Formats: sequence, C-alpha cells, structure tokens
Amino acid sequence: MSADTGQQHPIGLYLKIWALLFVLSFFSYMVDYFHFEGMLRWFLILVFMFLKAGFIVSIFMHLTWERTAMKLVILLPPVAILVLIILMAIEADYTFLTRLVFFSSS
Repeated sequence: MSADTGQQHPIGLYLKIWALLFVLSFFSYMVDYFHFEGMLRWFLILVFMFLKAGFIVSIFMHLTWERTAMKLVILLPPVAILVLIILMAIEADYTFLTRLVFFSSS
C-alpha cells in the first residue's frame, strides 16, 4: 500500500470553511463594535465561539470523516463536564438562597 492512497478531501471545502470562519469572526467582533451588553452579548459571543470551534474540529481536525465511536470518545467528555458544571451552578444558587433565608431570619 502506497502513501498516496489515503483519503483526499477537496481543497474547495477547506477554503469555504476558512472563509466562513472569517465571517463568523467578523460577526463576533461586531458584537463588541455595536456595544451589545448583558445576556445578548454573552449569548452571541458563545454562539459564534461554538460555531467556529465546531467547524474547526469537524473539518480541519477531520472529525467528520471519523467513525461514530471516535466521535463519542472526543465529544462526550466535554458534554459531561458541561452538564456537571450546570448542575453545580444550580446547587450553588440553591445553597446561597437557603443560607440567605436561614441567616436573615435570626
């Protein structure tokens, strides 16, 4: 088996994704340029960040062409960590509010 028999991906796909990454970066800079504030600002920044990261991982790191088992090995741990962080934030709010009620009544 020779070295040049591997899977070839069209260069046009890489150029389109590269251009799309520039467009998404432009939009994320526009969030600051137009002085969006509050939850809208953070929502837009996170959406553009996750979109760019998804395109980079799927196309440039070739995850699109991997088997399902490999995708799960790579993607499930960050999802599990995100779920645990959300659960910890919910519990922290509950603990904080419970302490406020307990300490303010005495």
